[in-house]
Amino acid sequence: MTHSDWELNRTFHSTSGEVRWAVFGAPDAPPVVLLHGTPFSSYVWRAFARALADRHRVFVWDMPGYGASEKRAGQDVSLAAQGRVFAELLDHWGLAGGGTEPAVVAHDFGGCVALRAYLLGGVRYRRLALVDPVALAPWGSPTYRLIGAHHEVFERLAPEVHRGLVREYIRSGSAPGLHPDVLERIVDGWCGADEQPAFYRQIAQNDQRFTDEIEGRYGEITLPVLVCWGADDAWIPVERAHELAARIPAAGLRLIEGAGHLVQEDAPAELAAALAGFLAEP
Repeated sequence: MTHSDWELNRTFHSTSGEVRWAVFGAPDAPPVVLLHGTPFSSYVWRAFARALADRHRVFVWDMPGYGASEKRAGQDVSLAAQGRVFAELLDHWGLAGGGTEPAVVAHDFGGCVALRAYLLGGVRYRRLALVDPVALAPWGSPTYRLIGAHHEVFERLAPEVHRGLVREYIRSGSAPGLHPDVLERIVDGWCGADEQPAFYRQIAQNDQRFTDEIEGRYGEITLPVLVCWGADDAWIPVERAHELAARIPAAGLRLIEGAGHLVQEDAPAELAAALAGFLAEP
C-alpha cells in the first residue's frame, strides 16, 4: 500500500461530532478494535489493520477532533468524551455485549480512553493490549502543558511556524526517526484552517484528571492484558511500563528494543508479532 491510500469510508454521528471509521476482514471473524492516540489518527494503524484482517474483523476509527473526523470550535474532544464516543461506537458496531465483545488494542491516550470505558463506563472487552499508553501520572511535558495553558495564542501562529512546531513535536515521538513521507503525512493532518486550532484544542482538553480518576482502579481489571512499550520512548519513560504492568493483575509485559513512543512506525514487525500472539490466545 502507499501512504496516500488510507481512507475511512464510513461515518457515525456521535455525541461529539461526526466520526469516520472503517472495517477490514471477514464479518464472522473475531472482532478487534484499534485506538490511536495524540497527535495521531488511525493512519498509524494502517499496516496492522490490514495484516490482522487475515484472522480478525478489524475496526479502526478517528476520534472526534482527529484525522478525518469532525473538527470544530467548541467541540468536546476530552478523554472523557472520547470514552463515551468509544462506547457509542461499540454499540453501533454490535460489539457491546452478548458474547460479541472485541479485543482492543490502544496506543498512547487511546489507552486512557479504553481504560475509562472499561472502568467507568462498564464496557467489556475480550482482551486488552496497551501500547505506550497514557495511564499513570504525571504525564505531559512542560512544553505540552505550556501549549495547553495558552492554546488560544498558539492557534494564531503563522501557518509555517505552526507546521514547524508540529513537525518537531511528532518527530520526537520516534527513536530511529520517521520515514519523511510518513512524517509529512502525519503533520499534514494538523495543517489547515480547521486543523491548526484543532491541534491546540485537543492539547488544552487533555487534562491529567482523566487518568487520576481511574489510576487507583487498575487492580480491578480482570481481563487478559498485554502492556507493550518502546524501550526508547522519550515521551513516556519505559519505567512506567513496569509500574503499569505491576498494577494490573496478571498483565503481561513486552518491551520493544530500539522503538520510541510511536512503536507502530519504529518496530512494526516486533509489535505485530507481539499483538498477533496475544490476540490468538484463547
